[in-house]
Amino acid sequence: QVRLVESGGGLVQGGGSLRLSCAGSGPTFSVHAMAWFRQPPWKEREFVAAISRSGDSTYYTDSVQGRFTISRDNDKKILFLQMRSLKPEDSAIYYCAAGPGVAGNEDRYDYWGLGTQVTVSP
Repeated sequence: QVRLVESGGGLVQGGGSLRLSCAGSGPTFSVHAMAWFRQPPWKEREFVAAISRSGDSTYYTDSVQGRFTISRDNDKKILFLQMRSLKPEDSAIYYCAAGPGVAGNEDRYDYWGLGTQVTVSP
């Protein structure tokens, strides 16, 4: 199995930046596509961004396009989400996930971290 642990969440002022990390365990990190999802308070979990196994292809939901950047370091087994120009509506628990290929549907991902809280003040 793959163990994923998110970190880097916290409280940030609107317009600021935050970088999330997701550390993977074991030697199989590089064979999985990875993604970030988020769940705002009282709302369903939603897709944020995804990246292919090699990192050559990335995908973003419209609301974060141009502000967020997903990347990965397969040697260090870490997934990143660089968030810029943060807005209060970005506040959510952010989860990283691993699956067989890039997809926007959460049921396509087999492994999940426990999440990290991001709160953006007005």
